[in-house]
Order: sequence, then structure tokens, then C-alpha cells
Amino acid sequence: MFVEKPPSNITAVAGSDMTFVAKVDSSTLTRKPTMKWLKGKWLDLASKAGKHLQFKETYDRNTKIYTYEMKIIKVVPGDAGGYRCEVSAKDVCDSSTFEISVEAAHQDDQADILSAFKRADAGEDEGDLDFSALIMLAFYYIHPFFFLLPPHLSHFFMTDRKKKPEKEEPEIDVWELLKSAHPSEYEKIAFKYGITDLRGMLKRLKKMKEEPKHSEAFLKRLESCYTVEKGKKIVLSCEVVDPNVQVKWLKNGQEIKPSAKYVMEANGNIRTLTINKTNLADDAAYECVVGEDKCSTEVYVKEPPVTITKLMDDYHVVVGERVEFEIEVSEEGAHVVWLIQKDKDSTKYRFKKDGKKHTFVILEATLDDAGMYHAWTNGGHTKGELEVEEKELEVLQDIADLTVKATDQAVFKCEVSDEKVTGKWFKDGVEVLASERIKMTHVGRFHRLIIDDVKPEDAGDYTFVPDGYALSLSAKLNFLEIKIDYVPRQDPPKIHLDTTGNMVSQNTIIVVAGNKLRLDVEITGEPAPTCVWSRGEQPITDTEGRVRVEARKDLSCFVIEGAERGDEGNYTICVTNPAGEDKAMLFVKIVDVPDPPENVKCTGVGEDCATIVWEPPKFDGGAPIKGYLMERKKKGSSRWTKLNFDVYESTTYEAKRMIEGILYEMRVFAVNSIGLSQPSLNSKPFMPIAPTSEPTRLTVHDVTDSTCSLRWLAPEKIGAGGLDGYIIEYCKEGDTEWVAANKDLCEKQGFVVRGLPVGEKINFRVVAVNIAGRSLPAILSQPVTIREIVEHPKIRLPRDLRTKYIRKVGDKINLTIPFQGKPHPVATWLKDGKPLDPKMVNVRSTNVDTILFIRSAERDHSGTYELTLKIENMEDKASIVIRVIERPGPPQNVRVTDVWGFNAALEWDPPKDDGNSEITGYTIQKADMKTKEWFTIYEHNRRTNCTASDLIMGNEYMFQVYSENLCGLSEEPRLSKNTALIAKTGLDYKPNPYKEKDMACAPKFTQPLVDKSVVAGYSAAISCSVRGFPKPKIVWMKNRMIIGEDPKFLMQNNQGVLTLNIRKPSTFDGGKYSCMAVNELGQDEVECKLDVRTVMIPVRK
Repeated sequence: MFVEKPPSNITAVAGSDMTFVAKVDSSTLTRKPTMKWLKGKWLDLASKAGKHLQFKETYDRNTKIYTYEMKIIKVVPGDAGGYRCEVSAKDVCDSSTFEISVEAAHQDDQADILSAFKRADAGEDEGDLDFSALIMLAFYYIHPFFFLLPPHLSHFFMTDRKKKPEKEEPEIDVWELLKSAHPSEYEKIAFKYGITDLRGMLKRLKKMKEEPKHSEAFLKRLESCYTVEKGKKIVLSCEVVDPNVQVKWLKNGQEIKPSAKYVMEANGNIRTLTINKTNLADDAAYECVVGEDKCSTEVYVKEPPVTITKLMDDYHVVVGERVEFEIEVSEEGAHVVWLIQKDKDSTKYRFKKDGKKHTFVILEATLDDAGMYHAWTNGGHTKGELEVEEKELEVLQDIADLTVKATDQAVFKCEVSDEKVTGKWFKDGVEVLASERIKMTHVGRFHRLIIDDVKPEDAGDYTFVPDGYALSLSAKLNFLEIKIDYVPRQDPPKIHLDTTGNMVSQNTIIVVAGNKLRLDVEITGEPAPTCVWSRGEQPITDTEGRVRVEARKDLSCFVIEGAERGDEGNYTICVTNPAGEDKAMLFVKIVDVPDPPENVKCTGVGEDCATIVWEPPKFDGGAPIKGYLMERKKKGSSRWTKLNFDVYESTTYEAKRMIEGILYEMRVFAVNSIGLSQPSLNSKPFMPIAPTSEPTRLTVHDVTDSTCSLRWLAPEKIGAGGLDGYIIEYCKEGDTEWVAANKDLCEKQGFVVRGLPVGEKINFRVVAVNIAGRSLPAILSQPVTIREIVEHPKIRLPRDLRTKYIRKVGDKINLTIPFQGKPHPVATWLKDGKPLDPKMVNVRSTNVDTILFIRSAERDHSGTYELTLKIENMEDKASIVIRVIERPGPPQNVRVTDVWGFNAALEWDPPKDDGNSEITGYTIQKADMKTKEWFTIYEHNRRTNCTASDLIMGNEYMFQVYSENLCGLSEEPRLSKNTALIAKTGLDYKPNPYKEKDMACAPKFTQPLVDKSVVAGYSAAISCSVRGFPKPKIVWMKNRMIIGEDPKFLMQNNQGVLTLNIRKPSTFDGGKYSCMAVNELGQDEVECKLDVRTVMIPVRK
């Protein structure tokens, strides 16, 4: 991936600026690469960006190369150490390491070399202590709340604490401490003496030490370090001097025992340690020990990148609501880092893990919680925005004034929008306290003040104040004092209506649906009048039920429990006595929350917005519609997001901040003075989509007297809406009216506009169309004159047809010859100056090429074919020579012309039929008259004669010859007319003297026995090899005792390879095994150690 990396070793001067550049080729990548700059092993330098460290990223569209820069302003000694830049994109990863050394400006004194690894206390310009980031990272791994600590706590960890003045102590040489200390003590010493770049200091320490003595035990040591991905296998290998020596493997100083995870092998001088299924615990230092000598290495385990499969959503909530940011990652148990922009109070935050789901919870959102929230994995990043609105309290039902008589009950009731809101009641500015006679209740959104047995002192102004809101609701309690004077004479009845309270006019009463209406009407008259309530012409006589009439002294009570819309209408009260009658008419109006809005639909979309319209509800609840509240959600989701907190009055709304290509649904609530309606039906799913960008590179391909051929490329930006096709439009120069050239969308990137007037100058443009509509047009810069251009005919003869075109009999011939010319030229074919026979050759011509086709070639098709291209009086010609060939016939007159010694001379004549191709050679074969088996003695012989050599004396030979051309050998050979007889002559055989070699030797083992560790119960074998003559006698021994005919042991000897098979060994079969080879010239012996181990199997309870 890297095309340019930072230099591996860099030396900087303190106080100067340094810039490091890395370039990445993204031409083969499917998404933008991610670059990380690291110091040491894990410290991400992105958290250090500021005045001292600056990062820059640029992109070249032409070369598709990303350039990443890291700049260190005013290098300080603390910047020295090892650095690494890592680039990753999906499943591809690459890294580069480099080392920075810092030299003091104009100072050669090495006495203060330790200061290059310490932090100075002079100020910010001396560099930040790297251990702050390491401590922060360590705290995060302990608990992720560290990033959400209050400022005074996080500042404690991320800044230097002032040290108390201490007594001066004698200077300590840290170099000497490190030289003499165990490696496990390095970090403790570094922390105690303020060493930040421990890795760099250890490298300097390694250079200061004396050169190690030459290893006498190792031929090849372990590599300095190994890198492996988590879950993969890694093999550590070294080579020892002695092939029989035993080695020990250590991990962080502890000996490693053989297991399924750690497999140790010895193969000759090679010793290997295989670590299977590596994990982060295998990231350690390893050593191979041979006696007092050892070699070491480090293994770095890289965790594979964890990608984020479900991104974080944005939230829009009100104060006090619960917020849950949820993401999904590619692996269970993955490590996720949550980070916010501000210092927050961590008591209300929670973290949850459920398989691949990770959730960050804010229990009760406040205004301070608004901002961006980030989540990182080692292979991805996502963020979400939290918007918090101040919660507004809406009064759904106000307190009404009351007029009551002595001993009656007074009930003040109000309704607010939030069920959780509490409040206090006041009378004339003094808080009302609960008692046996005065009770205060809070049920849901309703707050009530109930006063039993009303007294004159209870009259006054009553106020309800919600806690936490600058709001108050007031009403007045009027005490009605009734005085009755006895008049002995008769009085006509009189109805006394109270026009206060719920009566908005003299005879109209408004009741909220679901509430109780109780109308107490005072009646006077002597004697006591009779009262009748009626609705329309229907009298109301029920004294029990939802709608009833209650009679009291001097009062008539009309009650409706749980008012409904059907209760609305005119009600009449009629009172009569002997002195007369009185009537009053009342209109009861029932008000309710409105019906939901109707026909919610999307009328237009943009790249991140959509226009929503709806119709007002059919029933407004008896109160004017104040406005609407909108909500949206993603299709398939169950979580609705509020789009407005203030009432929106119009029936058209433009929803913004949506994601292109995602399906959304909308619903609308209607609001009146009574409350909030039920939600409307969900709108049909719609998708925010933007039109494509304009097509690119619009050019004219061809022009005739009535047509114009256009070509173009697809738009650079297509978007989630895709591309449905193109519309081609044209207009005459000077006109403004564009005419569409195609009725249906053109899916190709080319179109021929037809029916154009000759000689006119025409402007052309092309528009891309998708579901979101038309794009901006791509317009030709200059108008096109509609007139065909005369072009001379020209034949473009392919290179392979400019020489003889050779094909075999039966082959298919298909020649395509392109040409050009305007107007369209006429192509004519001739063969050897005569017109073609259409029965033998097929010809098909188009406007741009002509095709000569022969289904099955014959030798008669050979000849010279001439193509003539004509345009009026202009023409062009081209000739093609076609030769059709086949196998030749056999040679003529094959004969033996001479025989001498072991040789015979042959001659023949060329074949009569050469197959229409030059004879390239001959193949000659011989056969003796006894076996008559043919053997080839010459191939590709170009002459018509040859000499057969190395013939066997006493045999008689006959010969045959094949002719050969480009098609191959002739189908039949030609036999020689006569034979060649090789006569016998007298010969004397004198063999060389032979001396037999003495092969006797004493036994010698060429391959020794090797120590082995086996598992009890599994058959094992030990092997060695021996040589010796005479064949030695083999004796196997265990612990110096000869192994007899024990059926547990099977001894084999295969060509000197000796094998002892042990059937299902037990722990008693372990010990020293030796093999002795003995013959009359001497003996030799080898031995090995066999270790039989048992495997512990856990028992399930």
C-alpha cells in the first residue's frame, strides 16, 4: 500500500522542525484508507495533536495517492524513540517503522545523555511526559469511565503534579542500574527516575555494552523480533551446533512446557518452537537456552481490525429523557472506546455489552450533554450527535373560578402536559397545607385541590405553581351566602343562573371531553317549584346513571359524568308552581383533542431533505387547531424522532438532516387548546435522493446530412438514487426552445439524433435522469453544422493479411477487413480477377467493414482475392493471397543404392502431390526382417537421400520414408524396393581384467538415535541407520538389558535402516534405549532417552 515511507533512521537537532511524509496508493482500494501515527508500541499520537505535533492529509485525484504528513515543531529530547505509521483499509493493512534520534544543539558532552530520555520541568516547550498517555490508556483498559471523569480528576492524571521539595540526594547512575538489573525491573526503574523513552534508552544501553562473545552453542540465532496476527500460527526457529543437545524454551523467563499450543521439535541441528492460535497473552519475550548460552527474541501479536457494522444514530431529545447510543461491531468481545468532547459527570452514564452490540447510556439528558459522541475500534470509527431541547410545560386545562355555598365541596382542577411535574397550591400568596378538610392530589397529568365543608374564610384567590417552571395558574373561590326571608304570600318561580365558571357566554357551557359537568341551578319560588330538565323535546328524569338530575333544597343539579361528544346540544330547565313558571335554555359544548391529521405524504425529496404535506383533521375537537408536531423514523425501526418542539402552524413541512438512500416514514400530531391528537397514519416510505451530476465529456462522434451521433460519459456523482437513463435535447442556434430527441430514456452512453435540417447549426445537450429528477445538462461548447463531410475511401488491412494467408483443408476462414470513407463506400470482391462464386464464398458488408467467410476451406479456394472500395469516382484496393494446404503424398521410387560395413545408402524421389505446400522434410524408418518392428532413424531430413548407420551384422533391413509439409507427415509411407543385408566378419573378444573390490568394513552408525517424548497409550518408534560388511548383527537394549522376544517390541531392519516399534508404551517403558551393531571386524553403539508422559483428562461432574 505504501509508495513512499519515512526514512528508517532519522537524526534531528533539538529545537528544529521535522516533517515525516508517507504516501499510500488507493487505486486498488474500495474505501478511503485510515492512517495512524504511533510512538512506541501502542501510543496513538492523534491524541497529542496541537502546537507541538501537527498532522496533514492531502489527496491527488489524478494519481489516486493519499499523502500523510506528521510535523514536529521544535524537536525536544523527549521526541526521541521508535515510531510507527499504520495504514488500513477494510481487510488490508500495512505499516512502516522508523527511529528518531535527537542531538543537542552545539553540545558534544555525553555526560548528560540521560536527559535525552527524561522530561524537563521548565515548561510546555520542553515536551510532554509520555507516561501521561500511557497511564491514561492503562486507566481506560481498567474502566472506560476514565474518559468521562470530571475535569479535576482527569486533570490529575493527564498533567504533571508538582512534587514536594525533597532533600538533595547523591546522583545515581541510571545506566549502571539498568546494566545490573533484571529485564523485569526496567519499567520500575524508568518510572522512578522519569525515563519516558525506555525503548530508545535500552537500545542505547545495548550499544554501550561490550560486544558479546561468539556463541559456541548456536550456528544461527533467533530473529530479533517476530510479528503475527491474532489467531494465526508462528514458528520460532534457530540452529544449534550439536545435533544431540537438549534445549529449553522460556517465555518472559518462565520455562514453556510442551502442549497442544506449544509444540517443540528437533530436526537435526534445527530447533523450532511452534505457537498455535496466538492471542494477546503470547505477546512476550522468548528465549532458547542451551546450557549457559541463550538467544532471545520478541513476538508481537497484532489484533485484527474490528469494524463497526452498525453506525451510531443521532438523537434529538428533551431534558430528562433517556438516551442510548448503540453500535454493532464485527466480533463479539471486541474492545470499544467511547469518547465525548466535554468533561462530564460520570454518575449518570452506563456502558452495556450484549454480544456484538455496545451501548452507551445517558440516564437523564441535560442541556450540557448536547454535543458529539464518538466510538472507536481498532478498525473503525463512528460518531453521533445529541441535541437536547429545554422541556416546555403546556397547560392542557386551566383552573376555573368556583362559586360555592356553605358546607359544599370546592374542587380546583388543572391539567399539564408532563405527568412527572409536581407543584404547590397557594391562597392569596400563602402556601396551602393539607389537613382533614383540605386535600391535594396528583394523578397523572391532573392536579386537584379539594376543600370540604367550605367556610366563608375559604374565599380568596387560589394559585397552582409547577415546580421548576416560571408558570402559575390562578382561579377565584366565591362564597355564596344565602338568606331566606319568609313571605307568607306566593312568589312565582325564578331560575338564577351563575354565568361565571365554565360558561363562556350567558347560556353556553364548555366541557372538556371525559370531564364531569355538574351544573347547580338556584331556584326560588313559593311554594317550592317543580323542576324539569329536558334535551330538546325529551325530558331527563334519571336520578342515577351517567346523565342524571339531582334535586336539593332550593337547588336543581344537572350532572354529566365523563362527557362525550354526543352530549353536546341544547338543554332546557323549566320550573313551575301555582304562582307561575320560568324557563332557561343552556347550550352544552363538548370540546376534545382533535382527530389525527390525514393524507400525510411526501411531495418532494432532496439530497438530505424531504417536503411533507398533510390535510387538517376532519374534527378539530371543538377548539381551533393551534398547530402540528412531526415525527420521523427509519423504515423497519421502532424509534420515532421528534422534528419540532414548538407547534408548527402550516400543513407543509420540510424535514432536513436525513441520510441519502435511507427509507423514512413520517407521522403528524394535531394540537389544540385541549391537547394532543393521536398520531396520523404513517406516510408511505420515502427516500431522500438527489439528482445526479451532469454527464461528462459530451462529444460529437459523427455527422451526416440529417443525423448527428453523440457520445458522453456517465456523471461523476450518481448517488443512492442510481441512474435511470438520459434525455438528449437539441435546438437551433439562437432559439431558446429545446426539443427532446428521444421519447424513451436512453440507457446507453451514445445516441444518434435523426431528422435534422441540412446546413443548420444545432446546439445539443444531454440530461441524466433518476428517481429524483433531471440533472444539470451537459452542453456542447459549440453548435454543430449538419452537413456530411466527404472522406476518401481507405481500406485498413490487418497486418496478418498483408502476407500469404495459409489455412488447412477443412478449416473455417473468417476475414474481417475494416474501412472508412464518407458517404458510405461500396465494397466489391474479386478472385483472380473474376467475380466470387456465392456458392463457394460468402461476403457480408456493413458501413464500416466487410467480411469474407468460407465455412469449410478446400484447395480450390486458394488464390488472390482483391477488395475494391468505391465512393463515386474515388476508390481504394487491397489484395489478399489465400493458400489452402493439406498433407502431401508419399515419396516416389525409394531404393537402397549401396551397402558397406554396418551402413546402407538410400535414395528416393519427391512426391507427386505436395499438398499445395512446400515439402519441408522427410522421415526415414528401418525394420529388420526378423521382427519387422519399425524404428525412426531420421526426422525432418531435407534431402532426398540419407545413410542408415549402426546396422547389426547378420541382419537384413528394409526401409520406408514419409514426406512432410506444413500440414504434417504424409498419411502413408513408401517402402524401399530392395533390402540391405549386413554380412558377418570374423571378430576376437578380449575382455579387460577385473579385480574384485574388498567391501569389508566394521559397523558404523550413519544416523544416531534421537531423544523422544511420547504420550502413554500411543504406539511409538525410534529409528537409526547403520552400515557394515559382512552384515552386522543388531542387538537392541533397554537400560543396558537386551530386549528379547517380548511381543511388546517389534525390531525391523530394512537395508540398514533399523526401527524399534513399541506398542502402546506406558510410563514403565521410559528410559535409555541403545542399539548395538556387531560383526567380525568390530562393533558400534548408539543410545537415546525415551520419555513417556501421561495426559490428564478432566472429569466432568
